[in-house]
Amino acid sequence: MLESKLEVKKEGIILQKSGLGFEVEGVLNPGVIHYGDFIHIFYRAVGKGNYSTIGYCKMKTPFEVAERLDYPIIFPQFDYEIHGVEDPRIVKIDDLFYISYCAYDGVNALGALATSSDLINWEKKGVIVPQIGYDEFIRLAQIKGKINEKYLRYNEHERIKEKKGKKVLVWDKNVVFFPRRIHGKLHFLHRIKPDIQIVCVNNLDELTTEYWQNYFLHLEEHIVLSPKHKHEISYIGGGCPPIETSAGWLIIYHGVYDTVKGYVYCACAALLDINNPQKLISRLPYALFKPDHEWELTGEVNNVCFPTGAIVIDDTLYIYYGAADEQIACATVKLSELLNELISNTTHHDK
Repeated sequence: MLESKLEVKKEGIILQKSGLGFEVEGVLNPGVIHYGDFIHIFYRAVGKGNYSTIGYCKMKTPFEVAERLDYPIIFPQFDYEIHGVEDPRIVKIDDLFYISYCAYDGVNALGALATSSDLINWEKKGVIVPQIGYDEFIRLAQIKGKINEKYLRYNEHERIKEKKGKKVLVWDKNVVFFPRRIHGKLHFLHRIKPDIQIVCVNNLDELTTEYWQNYFLHLEEHIVLSPKHKHEISYIGGGCPPIETSAGWLIIYHGVYDTVKGYVYCACAALLDINNPQKLISRLPYALFKPDHEWELTGEVNNVCFPTGAIVIDDTLYIYYGAADEQIACATVKLSELLNELISNTTHHDK
């Protein structure tokens, strides 16, 4: 497995679980945005029974907490999220903040959305990804021919069609919005294992059952990234919201590979075309960083670096990530060096 050529500095743990009930089991996978005088962090807080809410703190520097709420700012209110709201990502588009998160009802894990104009009061928009059973998904996706067999392996759910009185659906997670409209349209990444797919719509009202049926008829056209290198060979998924750069949209995503000790989650990087983010420009042939410190190797889930938020200050990229599904850590890298390394790996025939 190739080693990183970049100097990535692990800055260590910046947020730990507290004794408060809503986060007594762990804090992880934060959405991060630099707005006003503060860096705002919306993080997954895990209480007993793997029951997740979203906590909030604001930082006066990338590593220094200024204020931290002692209660969750977003919590389950509806049946589709009754067992937890997980893994938030945040962007600002036009005059609204968008938090996309994973809604878990005890059976299905699906991408959902909440919006706000002030970072305090959040209006839930519900599940925005398809709510489709495995049989219908495969029937539509294979109309034009066979698809990657991993779609069957990861989404079949042992052919169980109903559980706890609920229909078992294809899990569609890791919804990550681009931080502005492109040609007037909203774009977001999402993940049905094993690939990262992309959606482009004028507004979210277009995401109807009919829209998704047509989407799956042309699934191959919507795949942005597929597992390729050894460090991501099992499956990949969206990470931090895309960062607009002179070289293209910088994507920090997660890659997963299997070992005798189980899956290992690492941070990966790619560039998408600035005007057509469905087009891949380049990707690193090695992990940007992977678990190697004790607090990444051992925790609620071992061997996990799960990037979900990033900011840029001057020429430094700060990547916030869940460490072993228990704590929140940060890694830094020079943005210019990362972009140069990506540009040197440009390919015209990559997926």
